[in-house]
Amino acid sequence: MAEPVVATFSIVACDLEAKQWGVAVQSKFLAVGSIVPWAEPEVGAIATQAYANPSYGPNGLALLREGLSASEVVERLTSEDEGRDQRQLGIVDAQGASAAWTGRHCSDWAGHQTGSCYAAQGNILVGEETVATLATTFEANAQMPLAQRLLECLAAAQAAGGDRRGQQSASLLVVQKDGGYAGLSDVLVDLRVDDHEQPIEELRRISRLHHRLFGQSPHEDWLPLQGELRAELDERLSRLGYDSLDAWAGVENLEERVDGEDAIDPVVLEALREASS
Repeated sequence: MAEPVVATFSIVACDLEAKQWGVAVQSKFLAVGSIVPWAEPEVGAIATQAYANPSYGPNGLALLREGLSASEVVERLTSEDEGRDQRQLGIVDAQGASAAWTGRHCSDWAGHQTGSCYAAQGNILVGEETVATLATTFEANAQMPLAQRLLECLAAAQAAGGDRRGQQSASLLVVQKDGGYAGLSDVLVDLRVDDHEQPIEELRRISRLHHRLFGQSPHEDWLPLQGELRAELDERLSRLGYDSLDAWAGVENLEERVDGEDAIDPVVLEALREASS
């Protein structure tokens, strides 16, 4: 069976201070997030594309887990693959070192650029500006959380040209040890737009929704539930048919933003006011 042709642009990256690794990708290809991105916290992240070899994902992570560097893993995977001239690969390891591969038979324009904590790559692109923009945007936004930083990279790269065949799907994957749902998962963000006219904008939209539901506001920003605010909260919950904040938040998938009844996350309060208006 022939490998899928994943003509796309992607960025593989990490935030060593936050201990997060991730991949963002866009392509004129159905459900690109099901093939290209792979990541494991404190191990590394991988993008496999062009005439993609999906085994590069799990096999590459296994090699990184053994202690091989990003460049050593690229060398190992491609040297053992007879189809390497049609592959494209980007890797960032646990130390933030990066490496990439663009096979000589990948369709033009194809190429990659690496730097500290990132590898940017693409094939069947309008031109090299797409990959260059992935790199410069990543470097210019170090103050952002990794997920937001990667989204900015995708949007800027698309504006710089993108996949010359157009757009169809996009994906954002970020992992952090115990950083996911309820602290019981390593998957901080795993969002996919499988088929859309503007997949990056749709990915932005669901990313904002994801942050609203599962993000965290600093506890110093929470509002004490007392006096008029307590009365407002109780009245709004009663209007909606609930006798507790926990009960309503559970239905609205906001339970990760609720911690007792002494104070309330401003995001939760805003959602409650919208729901009960």
